[in-house]
Formats: sequence, C-alpha cells, structure tokens
Amino acid sequence: MNRVIVSVTNDIATDQRVIKTSEILKESGFEVLIIGRKLKNSLPFSPKSMKVKRFKLFFNKKFLFYAEYNIRLFFYLLFKKNDLYFANDLDTLLPNYLISRLKNKPLIYDSHEYFTGTPEIQNRPIVKRTWETIEKFIFPKLKNVITVNDSIAELYYKKYNLKPLIVRNVPKSQADFIPKTRKELGLPENKKIVLLQGSGINVDRGAEELLMSMIPKYGLQNIVLYFIGGGDVIRSLKKMTSDYNLNDRVFFLPKMNYNDLKHYTANADIGVSIDKGNSLNYKYSLPNKIFDYIMTGTPILASSLPEVEKIVKKYNVGFICKSHDPSVIAESIKTMILNEKEYNIWKSNTNLAAKELCWEKESNVLKILIQKIKKNN
Repeated sequence: MNRVIVSVTNDIATDQRVIKTSEILKESGFEVLIIGRKLKNSLPFSPKSMKVKRFKLFFNKKFLFYAEYNIRLFFYLLFKKNDLYFANDLDTLLPNYLISRLKNKPLIYDSHEYFTGTPEIQNRPIVKRTWETIEKFIFPKLKNVITVNDSIAELYYKKYNLKPLIVRNVPKSQADFIPKTRKELGLPENKKIVLLQGSGINVDRGAEELLMSMIPKYGLQNIVLYFIGGGDVIRSLKKMTSDYNLNDRVFFLPKMNYNDLKHYTANADIGVSIDKGNSLNYKYSLPNKIFDYIMTGTPILASSLPEVEKIVKKYNVGFICKSHDPSVIAESIKTMILNEKEYNIWKSNTNLAAKELCWEKESNVLKILIQKIKKNN
C-alpha cells in the first residue's frame, strides 16, 4: 500500500484538519493526493510533499454543487489507481464508499461534524432526508471511522451502534512561535482586541449579537472587534456595522492561511466562540478556533455548549457567556478585561493546556489506525 486519495468539498487551503491528516498519511509511507475544489477567491495551496487536485465546478451552491462534485469525484476515483481512500465528511462519502467496495480497497471516513444536524439543512426536508439516506446506507457498513469529539461519537453510536475513534482538531505545537507585533500587522496598539475568527462565520454563530455588543450604549470602552475569515453572514455583518455606525470599532479581515492567521490570533486579548445550540451539529460542536486560541495564549469567551464548556472549564482558560443578549456579551467582555488577576490566570493556563492539546499527541490515534489498515491489507 502506498497511494491514498483524500477527498474534501472545500478548497483545502484553510482546512487545517485535512492538511494535518494528509501529513500523517505521508509520514506513514503514503503518496498523498488531496482532492478539493477551486473557487474564484481560493487561496494558493501547493504543498511540496503532496499532490493536489482542485475541481473547477460549474455549480458552487446547494444541490447542483454536491451532485456535480460527487459525480466528478466518482469517475476520477474510478480511473485512478489507489490503495486507500480517505473521505472527509458526508458530502464526499458516497463516491469513496462505492469505489472502495468496487476495488476492494480500505476506506477511512473522517466526520468533521454531525453533518445531518447542520442548521443549513434543518428547514429543507428533502435535502436533509437525502443526506440521512446516504448516511444510513453507508455508515453501518464502515470499519474505520474517526470524528472530532465524544458527543458526536456518542450520537453515531446511539444511531448506528458504531462508535468512531476520537481525533480532535487541535493545532500543531507552537512552542517556537514568535508572533508579529501589532504594529507589523496594522492592529491598534492602544486598544483591547476582541476576535472572532473562522472560515465558517455563518448563521447561529452568535456573530450578529457579538457585533451589537459594540454599540456604545453597552459601555465597551477602548475595545475593538475583529472578524477574520469568511462565511454566510459576513455581508450582513458589514451592513450592520455601517447601519450602527461602528466602522471605527468593528473591522473585517478576509480568510487567510493558518500560518498568517495565528499572528492575529496571538495579538487578540479575547478570542470568541459563542455558537448557539439551535442545531445538533452546533450544540455538540468543538470549534477549531477554541484550540487555536489556546495555542496562541488567547483567553476565550465561549457559549455554554457541552464540548466547549468542558474544555474551557477543565483547563480554566476563559469565561462562559450564559446568554446571546448583546448586553450580556458586553458585560462578559468587560468582566474579562477588568478582572486583571483572573485574566492573567486564564492566559497562563492556555500555555499549560497547549502542551496537552497539540496535534503531536492527538494524532497518535490516527497513526495507530493507519498502521492497522496497512497491516491488514
């Protein structure tokens, strides 16, 4: 066994989990090919140690996008010699499963989220039923499944009596990382910075309420808010910023690769993760940014979702916001900023947590799985 194809529907460049798992496959002796897609605003991505193919699709939204991508992927896999298939999320699983069965080759399925519980499909019954049918058809037959946290693994176990292995999406150790200064990054040097980052700043992430907490009546003085990344609500957030006359307090930076992003993360005073639990996927999520904040020494303001709260409280690295009311968010930010003693404890604890929550340790589960597959095939 020496060839693996890794499939994902995004443009790969900012997907640290796909990049890190591909590197583990490379270290395990595989020739790696990553398949994603190419968008107009895709960042450059051409790693030296791996091959990359990004489909340019006619359709980039909803049903036609998924249909086109899966058909393209199926025929590409059909005519490509390969020894192992690695499917990321439910939207790449069907062609990988069919080809792996057809060619009698092993398959690893990595579920980054509880896909059938995502908010985008909850009010679209036909779409939801389609994905649930695909999952129900394939999932019970899988032998090698990993996912990102205990809660999602438990959901799958209750549904299919199959419990995935847990590989959290923690970053690599940044022990030797020296962040750029605020001056170098063009960030304000005399204000506190609140940051919400992510490639999926979408509905139900709490972004709108966070922005509204910056309205002067809520009393946040000498504090600015940065959104870094992309997502469905960025356009409406920019309009809200203008409508509420917050252009001198709320700022937007586009999505960027992780090596650039971590400099901004390290310069923030508070890293925010206040997803709402309105869907099963968000309720039991454990966002990547939680670990990114920890790795760069940034105390966290988080909502009380089970997996998130468990990390924040276990390592004592931040404050739990009990409501999405903008006034409560504002008070939570003030509490964190003004309580200097507690803040310094949170910041110090991120350094301790980062030593444990690093990819070098977390990836051992994946390494063992890969070696097991190689041995049995």
